[in-house]
Amino acid sequence: MEVVVGRIGKPHGIRGEVTVDVRTDEPDRRYADGAVLLAEAPRGSAFSARTLTVGRTRWHQGVLLATFAELTDRTAAESARGVVLRAVVPADETPEDPDEFYDHQLIGLAAYDVDGTHLGEVAGLTHGAQDLLRIRTLDRREALVPFVSALVPEVDVAGGRVVIADRPGLVTPFPEEDEG
Repeated sequence: MEVVVGRIGKPHGIRGEVTVDVRTDEPDRRYADGAVLLAEAPRGSAFSARTLTVGRTRWHQGVLLATFAELTDRTAAESARGVVLRAVVPADETPEDPDEFYDHQLIGLAAYDVDGTHLGEVAGLTHGAQDLLRIRTLDRREALVPFVSALVPEVDVAGGRVVIADRPGLVTPFPEEDEG
């Protein structure tokens, strides 16, 4: 199973160090010295390495700086800008934090409201400033639910379900207003 753990940003200095836009809640685990990450270059990039080996990392003003064995100078670091980094994890591995989940653990879970009404199932996740659960409803619509505890108070991976504090317009449509 592959999970996205970051994206390479701009070079930092002249020795191949780069900034990393971290996309994991476990950076110490994913960017450990010697870790081998899968590298996916952006469309149109000349970057050709399929993997990158973490040399060392450090935090600088809240930004992760990393060196990779394959990026030995600023030119190589610049060529890697935009590369998406993925880690390979066993399918049964779980994050260390019990309130964190890998996407593949959530996809396919049945979605219920707090009263137990079946709403549909988790079709995927959209990552950004706010993570969103994509819910495929029973009538085949797609609803986006912010993945925050106020709206998703329960995630039961073992039980195969998530509970959504639904309200009109979130997953269920707004009620039809009477035209009088």
